[in-house]
Amino acid sequence: MTAPDRPRISLLGTSALLFEAPGAFDLPHQRRIWALAATASKWPDIREAIPGITNLMLTFETPPRELDTLVAALNDGWDEAESLAIGGREIRLPVTYGGEIGSSLQSVADHCGLSVDDVVSIHAAPLYTVFALGSHPGYCYLGGMDPRITMPRRQTPLQRSAGGSVSIGGSQTGVSASPGPSGWHAIGHTSWTFFDPSWPTPAALAPGDTIRFEIERVIR
Repeated sequence: MTAPDRPRISLLGTSALLFEAPGAFDLPHQRRIWALAATASKWPDIREAIPGITNLMLTFETPPRELDTLVAALNDGWDEAESLAIGGREIRLPVTYGGEIGSSLQSVADHCGLSVDDVVSIHAAPLYTVFALGSHPGYCYLGGMDPRITMPRRQTPLQRSAGGSVSIGGSQTGVSASPGPSGWHAIGHTSWTFFDPSWPTPAALAPGDTIRFEIERVIR
């Protein structure tokens, strides 16, 4: 059995492995994930090292013959990993808060015991860091949200949330790159494009980039 303060490592079929790190959801912790990903990407027979939120997925060129050796290397790599700061771009995103797309703004305010204006100003204040890409193409998991506007995820996900939706789910916030189901609460939207398969690099953002939300207007 894996100890609570030790990583959890599990196979994903025969072509991949998931490394789940213990610890908090914060930037120093995530920077250790980035460092481990940079190290593991150079190992033989590793096709990709893909950082997630406090986890790392390795995909293989061929299934590993000595799994115990790889597991030991991951554990040692995590113990030795130092914070890796990635110098990314700062992106400013104009956001319309509220309205039809951001219809959960009032619900978040009510849940948190705040006014709509308070939620908007608190949400727009931080400089958010892109921790990882995932969920769907171009989607960014962001770190740095103020805990005062934490909102539990929906018990029943929405069948469709609009592309560009700015949402809160638990202690995280993010922006949907395309329409699709969502268990988060949309409080606004932006018209910025996060993914285009015709671009040389289809995803507009990458881990280490930062986002600042700019209040374009508030619709009540």
